[in-house]
Amino acid sequence: MKALGPRDKIIFLGDSITEQGGGPRGYVTIVTDSLRAKYGEHAPAVINAGISGNKVTDLQARLDRDVLSKKPTVVVVYIGINDVWHFASPGLGGTPKDVYEAGLRDVVSRVRATGAAVILCTPSVIGEKHNGGNPQDTMLDEYSGISREIAKETGVSLCDLHKIFVAYLRLNNQDNVRENILTIDGVHLNDGGNKLVARSIMESIGL
Repeated sequence: MKALGPRDKIIFLGDSITEQGGGPRGYVTIVTDSLRAKYGEHAPAVINAGISGNKVTDLQARLDRDVLSKKPTVVVVYIGINDVWHFASPGLGGTPKDVYEAGLRDVVSRVRATGAAVILCTPSVIGEKHNGGNPQDTMLDEYSGISREIAKETGVSLCDLHKIFVAYLRLNNQDNVRENILTIDGVHLNDGGNKLVARSIMESIGL
């Protein structure tokens, strides 16, 4: 990825994890502060386009308004948790795999068509047990695989948060608890999770 400058713009597109990432210790804020420390007044602009409850179909619906109209240089797409998690939530419903794949391809294609770079993140975790003990692990693995395949086929950068989280938890969750290692509830990030996501995305951007 080319060096970033003051005319560049990074947009973080996602769900509540990204929305909360704009908090004082959130991962979007950490990335923003790191950019300012590195580039000073020449740092690129950062926009948080995370909305709680979003699934890939929601990103498709608001992509023009919330992302493309702002003419970004880089778009970080971090989606997939609710697409899986909501299968276990009565009245909500998850996103079937074929719909998820088609929607994610559409988002990536439309962003790339503008000339912006895409960093595609796999969904992190739904529960922090590292032995396959979380109820939706198998499905989350499948959806992460879809994201990896799309990144490979389209040539966009992959930030494999699912793989990174699983590896971290295998080493650091000795009691195999469901939460409070990288998340507050098995999904939403605590300080450690925000730092890990920020570091992983910055590596993908080349910072």
